[in-house]
Amino acid sequence: MSAVRLLLLFLLCALFVSLSHGACAEVDSDTEAVAGKGFKLGCISCKMRPEVEASATVDWYFKAKGEADFAHIYNYDEEGQHVVDERFEDRVDWSGSKQSQDIQDASIYLFNVTFNDSGTYRCFFHRLLTYEFYEYQTVVSKVVHLTVVAKATRGTASIVSEVMMYVSIIGLQAWLYIEMVYCYRKISAAGEEALRESANSSGAIYRLASSPTRPLVLHEDTRKMYSISESLLFLLKC
Repeated sequence: MSAVRLLLLFLLCALFVSLSHGACAEVDSDTEAVAGKGFKLGCISCKMRPEVEASATVDWYFKAKGEADFAHIYNYDEEGQHVVDERFEDRVDWSGSKQSQDIQDASIYLFNVTFNDSGTYRCFFHRLLTYEFYEYQTVVSKVVHLTVVAKATRGTASIVSEVMMYVSIIGLQAWLYIEMVYCYRKISAAGEEALRESANSSGAIYRLASSPTRPLVLHEDTRKMYSISESLLFLLKC
């Protein structure tokens, strides 16, 4: 039963983490987009100390294949978003942290991706940490290498992860089934043992009561045992 308790504890912990509003996980962005469709450029930078107040602004830069320098294409601050590069005019929308100056998710969404969007993207977090007696400014950058293809392809990592997910689910179900069978057999064996002990006790009491050479005098503990035995027999019959 300790394994079952450990599993339940793990599930409860996972549920608690999933419901935590302050959780932040730095997940890498996808790197393959399909021409003519939308694509989310992910960029996440978690603040190390959530209790510290902070504010941040975000800048995105882009370097197309064959180009030598990065070009400033996008900015997001307390006033909203600003598309700087005309190549991305009306094709970029903010997809990061909303209604908060403490930005930790600086993802953007590209509409109608073209082959010219292939290249290297960099996002910069300009974060201002506010302590009790001073302020501290940090700069964090992330890099995304984007490739635009004509048709979506499934990578080897995606296929392997999906197979492992199904194997894990099947393995967990098999383990739970074995655990249930084991517990059922254990409970059944304990019930049969209790039934045999109850039957032996009832037979001994009956032989004592029906003995022709000895008067029927039952001790208080014997009467209690006889009452318990009758109760057990009634429950087992049910």
